[in-house]
Amino acid sequence: MAVVTLRGPLRKQAGDRAEHPVAGATIAELLRALERAQPALDGWILDERGLVRRHINVFVNGERARQDTPVGPDDRVDVLPAISGGSQ
Repeated sequence: MAVVTLRGPLRKQAGDRAEHPVAGATIAELLRALERAQPALDGWILDERGLVRRHINVFVNGERARQDTPVGPDDRVDVLPAISGGSQ
């Protein structure tokens, strides 16, 4: 199983646990499985159509990933929300 690491508020939604072993052949399958395993994440990563939300960034082994990016059992997947802000 790939290991999914959650950052920021996503980690808090998942019971303050950062790493989650999850099975799936693609990023989309992996994230659906993660939301099923961690119901508090429902709607935070995937939208109502099952697509990764625009403000969520996903990386596989340090490389930017898309919905259809393949995932292997030894891969590390990082899921983090985009950070916004600045001075006023």
